[in-house]
Amino acid sequence: MEKAYSKSALKFVKNTSQSAVQWSSNARGMKSPTRENTKPQEFKLHTQERAIKRAMFNYEVTTKLYLMELQKKQVDKLQKMIEEEEIRLLRKEMVPRAQLMPYFDRPFFPQRSNRPLTIPKEPCFHLKSNKCWSCSSGNELYNFYQSQA
Repeated sequence: MEKAYSKSALKFVKNTSQSAVQWSSNARGMKSPTRENTKPQEFKLHTQERAIKRAMFNYEVTTKLYLMELQKKQVDKLQKMIEEEEIRLLRKEMVPRAQLMPYFDRPFFPQRSNRPLTIPKEPCFHLKSNKCWSCSSGNELYNFYQSQA
């Protein structure tokens, strides 16, 4: 780097001194000295490298998407197999089977429930709020009947 920098600095000094000589010689009416043909310096564009890197990136992205698609198809296939198996088992369980005949030689005697009877309340349509205070007073009536029983 330093060599290139020093060379370019020397070229700049050389070119400025030559141009100063040309201006001074032109001012006196003398012919300007002929310049040497300049050779272009080689430069390297990074477009080829970037194109290669971009192609590799695009390849990686497409392979990743392809693998994700394969994985999704595999999961869907597995899910479908599980659902078909569940449906097969449900159909197997749902096969109608004959029920046993009831025993008519023993009569059925229902037993009385131990729960208390339900006391009906009138609905409260005149109030639009969720809490109906006049209807909740019916609870007191229910409690009154409970205490007497």
